[in-house]
Amino acid sequence: MIRELKIWTNLNAFLMMVLSLSIGSAYAQTSKGKGPGNRRYTTTLTNFNSKGEQTIRFDNMGEAMDAHDGEIAVFAGVYYLYGTSYGCGFEWGKKDAPFCGFKVYSSTDMVTWTDRGMLFDASTPLWQSRCNGSTYGCFRPHVVYNKTTRLFVLWINVYDNRVGFRVFTSASPTGPFREVVEPKLAVNSDSPVAGLNNGDHDTFVDKDGKGYIAYTDWRTTGTIVIEELTGDYLSGTGKHVKAVTAGNTEAPSLFRRGDLYYVTYSDPNCGYCSGTGTSYKTATSVLGPWSEGIKISDNSCGGQPSFVSPIELTSGTIYLYGSDLWNNAAKNEALANYYWAPLTFREDGSIMPMVCQAEVSLDLAKGAAGSQVMIKNLDNHSGLLGFIRHCDISRKLQRGQSFIAARSGILTAVVFTAFKTGYPNADLTIDLYLADAGGLAQGSALKTMQVKTDKVSWSPNQVKVAPNVSVSRGQRYVIVVRSASTTGCYGFAYSDELPYKEGIASISTDGGNQFREEPGRTLKFYSVVN
Repeated sequence: MIRELKIWTNLNAFLMMVLSLSIGSAYAQTSKGKGPGNRRYTTTLTNFNSKGEQTIRFDNMGEAMDAHDGEIAVFAGVYYLYGTSYGCGFEWGKKDAPFCGFKVYSSTDMVTWTDRGMLFDASTPLWQSRCNGSTYGCFRPHVVYNKTTRLFVLWINVYDNRVGFRVFTSASPTGPFREVVEPKLAVNSDSPVAGLNNGDHDTFVDKDGKGYIAYTDWRTTGTIVIEELTGDYLSGTGKHVKAVTAGNTEAPSLFRRGDLYYVTYSDPNCGYCSGTGTSYKTATSVLGPWSEGIKISDNSCGGQPSFVSPIELTSGTIYLYGSDLWNNAAKNEALANYYWAPLTFREDGSIMPMVCQAEVSLDLAKGAAGSQVMIKNLDNHSGLLGFIRHCDISRKLQRGQSFIAARSGILTAVVFTAFKTGYPNADLTIDLYLADAGGLAQGSALKTMQVKTDKVSWSPNQVKVAPNVSVSRGQRYVIVVRSASTTGCYGFAYSDELPYKEGIASISTDGGNQFREEPGRTLKFYSVVN
């Protein structure tokens, strides 16, 4: 299990581990396949640490995953996470905040994810005018595959037109997606352009190949509508059912299990809320009639419901529930995390009340170990497991992390995981010091390096500096991170559960060089020595 893992501090052992097992094994995964043609795979998803704190999911480059309010979809045995990006600084309601676009990640084990980039170029003046902070924004990317056209179809929620959606197609699940003709839907077709008409949605393909969209009718204060799609999934047919819910709901997820159709939804609707309820309804026909609603969670395990995705296990199909663990209703949600766990069903098909799980083990019917990107000349590494985040680096408060050089040479890179919140008005500074026997900074800085604030993401990403100073094997050094900012703060990723044994974390609150140890804590970093 993950808590039984250790941080490998010996470089050779670490590299051998990566080469032979890949980073996938470092996330407590073991393959059950017995031959080269058997792709069954056991994986463990981690939502919370032993204290119940949300853990950050990092991609195979070591960057925090930045795709929210979307879904996990499975195509040809590969798992894809689609979502809205916030890392560039999109902030709902802030007129000059840029639109960051939609991202997609892929994975073969649902733990080690590869950033596949943006679904389309959102930096153009057209898309900025449609989706930046001066608008209601653009959200909730959902992708389905059309077997007839052999195209992947993307629906996104927008607020610059009447229908509330725009549609794209691509020959690949990772894009690039190209916009097609604006869709038509039956509800609110005569409402004002660019108003709060239709919103939060899900797309669904039934066993017979027919496509459907479940969406939120904002004109009726948040009732759910389900409408059949045309054969190419690019527009509505007009066949629909209104008022699946009575109102004050949003974020529907539509799926089928056996002969029953299900729609889960946020109950009540509460954008960016950290803990709103999840309810569901059932029907024997996708267009109803639908049952009375039943609540299965009062807080969606700390978030808001986002998706339900069928996932094939060796034992059959599960229905993976996902909620966005929003950052306390922040208008920029780059720090939001994820909760992923299967729903459980009774024999009559009803869904049991949710029990929030810190970890979930899945025997995937199709899967393979993911691999972390290799770091050439890696010298020290604090690991990737169990990290959470905090923001307080500003004014006089400084953070430090020490390490022992594994070999002599030139320290060409120090990479520290950082983010920003609240618009810092000064740059981030990273100093390199010699350390005393206890691992605390001493003397004057060996090198001081500046990182411009616009180079620091709102999402926990790796900030790289190049000290280019000589280091000696066995010598202790300290990375000190600070800023003179008087607004906002810079944040960091840390773990109190898997300590990096070759160094310590430290803190200074006087603006000087008076540091004290924070026992058992590790700040996320790595170093490169040539």
